[in-house]
Amino acid sequence: MRGMSAPAQGHLAMLLFSALVAGSFALGAMVANDIAPAALNALRFAIAAVVIGAAVAATTGLKRADLDAPWRYLVLGGLFAIYFVLMFEGLKTAPPVSAAAVFTLTPALAAGFGWLLLRQILTARIAAALAVGAAGALWVIFRADWAAFRAFEIGAGEVTYFWGCIAHAAYTPMVRKLNRGEPAVVFTFGMLLAGLAVLLVFGWSEIRATDWARLPVMIWVTVGYLAIFASAATFVLLQFATLRLPSAKVMAYTYLTPSWVILWEIALGNGAPPALVLPGIALTGLALWMLLREDG
Repeated sequence: MRGMSAPAQGHLAMLLFSALVAGSFALGAMVANDIAPAALNALRFAIAAVVIGAAVAATTGLKRADLDAPWRYLVLGGLFAIYFVLMFEGLKTAPPVSAAAVFTLTPALAAGFGWLLLRQILTARIAAALAVGAAGALWVIFRADWAAFRAFEIGAGEVTYFWGCIAHAAYTPMVRKLNRGEPAVVFTFGMLLAGLAVLLVFGWSEIRATDWARLPVMIWVTVGYLAIFASAATFVLLQFATLRLPSAKVMAYTYLTPSWVILWEIALGNGAPPALVLPGIALTGLALWMLLREDG
């Protein structure tokens, strides 16, 4: 990334972030009913913490200043623990593409939290882009069914996951507010340890009840992907980008997630979504383009 401007680095990081996150929807939906969400996420946080901890040891190391105000890591870890547990609860019933569409509502939520926490102001173009993206998301969530939209019939899985997305949206500006100059890998390591602690405390009964020795191979494959690519890598990418871009623009890349999920679903042999939802996907792509045009 040498020679690139800080905003350009942030955009590149979020492009990769969106592709990696999409895999967690496609794979997660395949195993969501085979393992308790708290147990699955405790394991992924533990593995990710080991990976990021090794990266910290090999690069910057831990300094005493990095441990100041440890409550900061607890806040961030708690938010992400909530997000991931509710995500997998939602994926028990929500189709992957529909859940990914719910995820695209986070830019608008992040913009709200960005104003509350950092007083980040939306330009007219960003506000318009968020509205277009939200319209595309709703199109997919209601599966292009106008009657369902008028009756506001949303699946239980989508509703559950939406609450998790609120926690995710709050996390983005909170990183910038709470970071005191720590490198992204160090900050991520602290967040992972804190998130693991939260999951161990509140999900201990599920973790203890899980028959780890008899879990299907697909669960271990999914956990490996979630821990390395959809956790360790994306946490660093997200925090790297958050320090270089406004919160709304960071989360704008979630608009690419449904498109990535469709490609993941096709690659995994699960087929493509109904053609009627494709206009909604197109609207989310338009929203991303509008946000990138803001950088002009």
